[in-house]
Amino acid sequence: MEKKGGNTMATYGLMIDNEYCTGCHTCEIACRNELGLPQGQWGIKLLEMGPWRKMDGKWEGKYVPVPTTYCTMCESRVEAGGVPSCVLHCLANAIEYGTLEELAHKMAERGEQCSIFLP
Repeated sequence: MEKKGGNTMATYGLMIDNEYCTGCHTCEIACRNELGLPQGQWGIKLLEMGPWRKMDGKWEGKYVPVPTTYCTMCESRVEAGGVPSCVLHCLANAIEYGTLEELAHKMAERGEQCSIFLP
C-alpha cells in the first residue's frame, strides 16, 4: 500500500515478529470480521510449525501469521486514521503497521524472527 505524504510516496506494510506470536488466532478472527470473509477464508492465516525436539532435548514450536491475497491492510480503517484490524487486536503486539523504512528499522532492532509483508 502506498500513501502520498507531501511530495513523496511511502510504502506501508506489516511487520510480523514470530518470536512473540502466541498462536491465539485473534489476528485471523479480527481480519475475517473486518473483511466480512466467510468461514474457511482468511485475510491473515496463522500457521503452526512443530513441535519438534531440539538437540538439547527441549521442544520447540512456532506460530507464523501469514497475510493472504485477501489482505487489504484494512484500507478503509487506515484511511480513517486507524491501523489494520490484525494490528489492533494482536494480544502479543507481534504485528506492527508502518512505512517500509520504519518497519525495517524495527525489524533490525527486534531480531531474526521477523518478516515484513507488503501488499
